[in-house]
Amino acid sequence: MKLNENVLLLGKKVVLVPYTPAHVPRYHEWMKSEDLQRLTASEPLSLEQEYAMQQSWREDADKCTFIVLDAEKWRAQPGTPEESCMAGDVNLFLTDLGDPGLGEIEVMIAEPSCRGRGFGTEAVLMMMSYGLRNFEAKIGQANEPSIRMFRKLHFDQVSVSSVFQEVTLRLTVSELERQWLLQQTSHVQEKPYRAVSPEPP
Repeated sequence: MKLNENVLLLGKKVVLVPYTPAHVPRYHEWMKSEDLQRLTASEPLSLEQEYAMQQSWREDADKCTFIVLDAEKWRAQPGTPEESCMAGDVNLFLTDLGDPGLGEIEVMIAEPSCRGRGFGTEAVLMMMSYGLRNFEAKIGQANEPSIRMFRKLHFDQVSVSSVFQEVTLRLTVSELERQWLLQQTSHVQEKPYRAVSPEPP
């Protein structure tokens, strides 16, 4: 989504940056993991397909994708390539043309050393602050850590699909939820993103 192509969101634990071609090789390496493929219901792609997917996500008006960086690593060594700080990604998909206030949200913390440290929670909260009224998360039934995280963020289970082996959780953002979300993200800073990204090979 071009909406976020020049946006960097700086949190306490994570930094969200637009998904650029420079991130694709690391992302591609992550997605070779059978565990991540299973947890994210993803199929393996070639490197060329991964570059095409990154470009598509950047151009599509109904997708907003950020790469999640480990803020501690990113701050510790200014000028360090973002690829060495990558922890995962967070996505927002506008899935219902009839309801532009509904977005499907998903997060993947791919780096094992970054899991269980609140990175996914903060990344989801930062993405939710984009202002939609309703959020859905579709999660594989076996992905208990992700289900627990979304429940902690006030999402309620609305359905279970035995065919797809996934749980759908939903959050309707009331005024009370909006105030809670603003409190949870009051520390987040939005800054211009000016990374120089190499072109794909």
